[in-house]
Amino acid sequence: MSENSTLTANRPVSFGERLASSQAFSDLFRSGMALVEETATYLDGPGRQESKKLDRGAALAYATESMRLTTRLMQLASWLLLHRAVKEGEMSLAQASKEKNKVKLSPPETHDANNLTLLPPSLRNLIERSVSLQNRVRTLDAILYNRELETSLAPVNPVERQLGIIKAAFGGERA
Repeated sequence: MSENSTLTANRPVSFGERLASSQAFSDLFRSGMALVEETATYLDGPGRQESKKLDRGAALAYATESMRLTTRLMQLASWLLLHRAVKEGEMSLAQASKEKNKVKLSPPETHDANNLTLLPPSLRNLIERSVSLQNRVRTLDAILYNRELETSLAPVNPVERQLGIIKAAFGGERA
């Protein structure tokens, strides 16, 4: 046995690298990129026509949510392409980790349910699917880089909460 193979045999298996090169990642990559393409086709074609038929409030909701959708999908596509490079052996997971700092995966957004009801069903479907993809990618990212998922809700600081209660008790702000 050569010294190189002995070092490799004694090195722990990287779960992150295995996961990045798995069939599950390949399926995620394909479905993610297909969603990006489907969304672009929709927004440039049928979506454009549907948006022209909307009243002012719905048109504003459409513009806002389509921009959020596009931003979310571009972040996800960047992340997927970066990790495909790991899968293809073009870079290591450590290199991808350094590059990943340029790709920000936003925490889940809160949507105004009333605005979503104003949108065409096709756009709502794309938004739902992109949020689902975002959740899957964020989960995979947390596993790959061994960290907890950020949530859109900031952790409650117990001291800050107590200060808020005191302020509320003495006529200040609400708790």
